Amino acid sequence: MSVSNPSAVVIGASAGAIQALSEILPALPADFPLPILVVVHVPADRNSMLASLFESKCRMAVREAEDKEPALGGVIYFAPAGYHLLVEAEGTLSLSNDEEVMYSRPSIDVLFESAADAYGSAVIGIILTGANSDGAKGLKAIEAAGGAVLVQDPATACASAMPLAALSACVSARACSLKQIVNFLVKEHEK
Repeated sequence: MSVSNPSAVVIGASAGAIQALSEILPALPADFPLPILVVVHVPADRNSMLASLFESKCRMAVREAEDKEPALGGVIYFAPAGYHLLVEAEGTLSLSNDEEVMYSRPSIDVLFESAADAYGSAVIGIILTGANSDGAKGLKAIEAAGGAVLVQDPATACASAMPLAALSACVSARACSLKQIVNFLVKEHEK
């Protein structure tokens, strides 16, 4: 599986997200050329500390996404608590407080579907550990657009429901160890 000219990486995770992301994001080089957009299910009544937590661990720049800012290569963007994160056609980030999707805002499906629309076959979608099926529909949209779809091996996930739902929804999705996901991203970076 490969993406001929990747433009962005989108990652969705829920229960067990910090552990899984801690094995992927810090392993990426400082000069990783793509924006990485991350949705983790965080309750709206809590401030997300994800950006500050990962800022000290990662070689890439890390920040919480802001409305109407461009998605820049070499930056990891986390969706803020209580807001859906979307990508507009020209690669600009957008925040929305529309209805929850599968009891979640931010929703993985919302990000992934907008990324499929914005980037088409040039997006890499990754589903990690989680306890519901959010992300399966969005990963299927990325697959339909011709993008690359990777899923954390359910056997290694803290919560297997989200990876299992994604694998069931996407025929071309591969179950990968976290190390395989890192290797795939680094290989795409070296092209």
